[in-house]
Amino acid sequence: MPLDQVDVDKEPDYEVKKKDEMSFWEHLDELRARIIRALIAILVGVIIVFAMGEWFFNMIIYAPIDKSFPTYKLMCDIAAKTGAKDLCLTPPSLSLFTTEIGEVFFKHMQIALIVGLLGAIPFVFWQFWLFIKPGLMEEEIKAAKGFVTVCSALFIAGVLFGYFIITPFAISFLANYKMANVGGTASLDSYIGYLTMFTLPIGLVFELPVIIYFLARIGIVSSKMLTQYRKHMVVVLLLAAGIITPSPDMVSQLLVFVPLYTLFEVGIVVSKRVEKRRALAQKA
Repeated sequence: MPLDQVDVDKEPDYEVKKKDEMSFWEHLDELRARIIRALIAILVGVIIVFAMGEWFFNMIIYAPIDKSFPTYKLMCDIAAKTGAKDLCLTPPSLSLFTTEIGEVFFKHMQIALIVGLLGAIPFVFWQFWLFIKPGLMEEEIKAAKGFVTVCSALFIAGVLFGYFIITPFAISFLANYKMANVGGTASLDSYIGYLTMFTLPIGLVFELPVIIYFLARIGIVSSKMLTQYRKHMVVVLLLAAGIITPSPDMVSQLLVFVPLYTLFEVGIVVSKRVEKRRALAQKA
């Protein structure tokens, strides 16, 4: 059963009350409980990742600079079948170093916090949904059905896309780029910084259909307006793809542009469904 379909009145911790029947302090008490639960879930994730430190770094963090990373093999296979040799990526041969005492420990903590938060995202969304759900009308609950599942799935899909697609292309280009025999080494702080930049923001970008849904619900955007500015969005998304992927080749930029534009088209479909439901409600 999807998490968003769990009824808040089945939880034993709270008396069955609608939001308009609760006092201000009861609202705060429930919000505090939800936040504490979310923080506990994040803390559990942090502890697990920190305990798996060496394995996690070798198998996850350093994987995009290893020749066995699946993206490199996939692109070389495509290059061999199509004859486009430029598609075969060469993993960078990086020698990571630290510049400060304790940098390894603090980066270990940073990764544990980030991954712990990512792992707890579905539960955090669920707690947020359970907090606002009793205050919604039945029609609003039906309209927001699947909120937790959709938001979590889109965010995780964005992070995975950034990790498996954008990161190998970007790091391969940047790390293999040399000028006057300078290159081939990078600080641990720099590597983790770029890895984070190529994954987390993409997870947020993938929430575009959800953002369009809520903007359509409150009447700020419409399917007609989105369709009218479709050509403009193509230019904007192409520029965004060029910024996200520092590699100058069109292949890597198209790999970023296609899913972004697909999300925009999904947003148009979502806004049309919102308008259709609004029209049916007005007729009823």
